[in-house]
Amino acid sequence: VQLVESGGGLVQPGGSLRLSCAASGNAFRINVMGWYRQTPGKRRELVATIDDSGKATYADSVEGRATIARDSTLNTMYLWLIKLEPDDTAVYYCHVEMGNLEAWGQGTLVTVGS
Repeated sequence: VQLVESGGGLVQPGGSLRLSCAASGNAFRINVMGWYRQTPGKRRELVATIDDSGKATYADSVEGRATIARDSTLNTMYLWLIKLEPDDTAVYYCHVEMGNLEAWGQGTLVTVGS
């Protein structure tokens, strides 16, 4: 499976954005999809996940500000983030699980600032 993220960029504090992750290859094998983020010197952290039944989970840091969704017909996952804060600045990575296998995207940088 190949994953390509898009939608990152510079966003003002309080603003919003939508990230997309397009999966290709054996995408039909994907069960769980998720977003992670990482800043320099810190561990990659979970942002949100969604399974193939549509059940979503969110990190406490984005609860109430994030919405994750997936379109299985397009093999695409989305993440909407609102009320962005400087602490949301990070490289955001798409992640998928396919049974015992997993795959990562190359990441897309989100910078929250003026």
